[in-house]
Amino acid sequence: MGSILASNHHTHLLAGVLLLALAGCQTTSPTTGTSGVSYGDAKAVETVNTDLGSTDIQMISEKMTQGLIQTPEIQALIKKKQLVMASPVQNKTSEYFDTKLITDTVLTQLQKNGVRYAIEADNMQNQTDELRRQTQSGLYDKTKQVKVGKMQGAKYRLDGSISSIVKKTADLKDVYYKMNFRLIDIETGVVEWSDEKEIRKSARR
Repeated sequence: MGSILASNHHTHLLAGVLLLALAGCQTTSPTTGTSGVSYGDAKAVETVNTDLGSTDIQMISEKMTQGLIQTPEIQALIKKKQLVMASPVQNKTSEYFDTKLITDTVLTQLQKNGVRYAIEADNMQNQTDELRRQTQSGLYDKTKQVKVGKMQGAKYRLDGSISSIVKKTADLKDVYYKMNFRLIDIETGVVEWSDEKEIRKSARR
């Protein structure tokens, strides 16, 4: 009887140690920095001011992608495994923002829907530098290095622009944004698809 009690006591003690160990593993990671900074929802609606913001970029990119992915040209491109490329979006507004955010977001959304895209002209120098490094430096095994002349050309090119009209009074600022996108056949120069999205933002001053 005494041995059974001792065994039960030992079992309870071991369970207690395991629980303490697990509790120690579940503690949160330490944090560092000032108390005035916190994380927010990246998808939350941003209305800090009338400038083009993260919500606008997300909304424009998603709507453009939805319209573009339904076109016969893009559906045929997906089936034939052809490529699309994108030119940088032109900023025709009076404010500064990184238009590459829009281009990259649209391309990412397209790729999630099965569209393959080729590297854009802005990054072509990095591509050619890497090809030269592997084929001309003598550092790579010739049986495993990449070969020059294998890059694939795109069938279509996406280009776009964003413009704005700003109206101000003593107590109100109103900004109208218009975003245009076009899908152009690179071989023929024909615009196969185009769309535009509008945003209006107002703020009391």
